[in-house]
Amino acid sequence: MRVVFLDSASLPVGLARPAWVSDWQDRSDTPPDQVVDAARNADALITNKVRIGRAELEQLPNLRFICVAATGYDCIDLAACRDFGVTVSNVPAYSAQSVAESVIASIFALRRQLFAYQAAAQRDWPTSRHFCVHRAPIQDVQGSVLGIIGRGAIGLAAARLASALGMQLLYAEHRGVIPVRKGYQTFETVLAQSDVISLHCPLSEHTRHLIGAAELAQMKPGALLINTARGPLVDESALLAALDSGRLGGAALDVLGQEPPTADQPLLTSRHANLIVTPHVAWASQSSLQRLADGILSNLHGYYSGNPINLVS
Repeated sequence: MRVVFLDSASLPVGLARPAWVSDWQDRSDTPPDQVVDAARNADALITNKVRIGRAELEQLPNLRFICVAATGYDCIDLAACRDFGVTVSNVPAYSAQSVAESVIASIFALRRQLFAYQAAAQRDWPTSRHFCVHRAPIQDVQGSVLGIIGRGAIGLAAARLASALGMQLLYAEHRGVIPVRKGYQTFETVLAQSDVISLHCPLSEHTRHLIGAAELAQMKPGALLINTARGPLVDESALLAALDSGRLGGAALDVLGQEPPTADQPLLTSRHANLIVTPHVAWASQSSLQRLADGILSNLHGYYSGNPINLVS
């Protein structure tokens, strides 16, 4: 079995080559115009974010299996894979705890104004006439309302942690869907009643710009938006406008519409005190990385042994 990992540098832990793999190639990165040449002789590909579409599959007659080194698989044209008889597996739920903890950390940082008060300690505290410095309003986490959009493994993990902190939980139904399922609220109700909105849904043609100017306007004044899912779920221009106007109280983004972003990306250059941007690493705790590595090897072995697991196509 010949295996090529198209973007191995995206995974900062090494994968042990199984004995039954005759040829294993690690490529730190593979630009789009090099995918076909890199994968031409491969029976199996591993990809984190390198896109594999119909145009590539048409030129890869030997390819039989793709392992997505992630939970989300929007980088793969599943319909084309079905047409060409290529099996696709992902690694589900490996990062649920890591991402959930990042969500909770962001809620604390923004509601407790940690960055604003770090700056105040350096700038204002030495000249204060009192023992403390009051600047931005501090909000309790306990008793606040967390609206979760996407009730998969990560959304549920975030909900468990939030519930333990005494947060109230709302789960959003798909936008426009009637009737609303038991345990869910309408999409609009969750926007209007939540102090924090956290996105955990996959990216699709239906969820692109799920949160835009209209949705931001429906949120509680001063509410927070957290996106650890996919960047294009949010209209970034509308988000910046809502932050600048004060309508949105803060945002924590671990993902952007283009990754990697350009140096002049407005969200990176913004100096808004309540905007946190991290480079798509909410998933990457050490334990999550090990679970991901183990999951990749398990998927490869499952396919090799004739018992594929974690199938998405």
